[in-house]
Amino acid sequence: MATVLVTGANRGLGLEFCRQYGAEGWQVIACCRSPQQASELQLLSQNYSNVVIEALDVADFAQIDALSAKLADAGIDVLINNAGIYADQRDNAFGHFDYPAWSRSFWVNTQAPLKMAEAFLPQVSRSERKLIVGISSLMGSMADNTSGGSVFYRSSKAALNAALKALSLDLKARNVGVIIFHPGWVKTDMGGPNALIEADECITGMRSVIEQFNMAQTGSFLKYDGKVMPW
Repeated sequence: MATVLVTGANRGLGLEFCRQYGAEGWQVIACCRSPQQASELQLLSQNYSNVVIEALDVADFAQIDALSAKLADAGIDVLINNAGIYADQRDNAFGHFDYPAWSRSFWVNTQAPLKMAEAFLPQVSRSERKLIVGISSLMGSMADNTSGGSVFYRSSKAALNAALKALSLDLKARNVGVIIFHPGWVKTDMGGPNALIEADECITGMRSVIEQFNMAQTGSFLKYDGKVMPW
């Protein structure tokens, strides 16, 4: 049975990843900060015995290490770094930046996914599929940026893209792949009700790309439907 680990699994894209992989019979390790408050994820776990919930705040690197130690003997085919934050607000835009909030954006959106990759590399390496996935955003693309704004989010996702691209090269000799995804504008708590696509369409697309992945694609920045995105 293939295994997937998903961060930020309590809602939005993370929850839909867990729902779809659970329905497909994968072993799902669903990670979120407060499992006791994740009612939809709890219900999913009750319906699918192959969905196991683990408490994890990706901003707490000691927790990441502890979970890796707990799962030391596991094989993780696909590691999905989905957890992230959007800290930009009208009152902390240019001219009155909230620098601690900006730093937290880098901590959660950029450094935490790389810490996850570091901590769980042994589990990924011993699996069959050997794939690390980063959920980024086209807002991290410098070539595509024509509107400005959202400096915290844009810069943290651009840094994530650069870090994962470097990681893809570093891990290539170990036959461990890396994909960076732009999920599209999705109707989630972060995306809002005016977004263009539903979460199930987005996740179905990303799962298809994951299923067909080969090492020639490692380090690619792709839309949920497999289209190549500009850096």
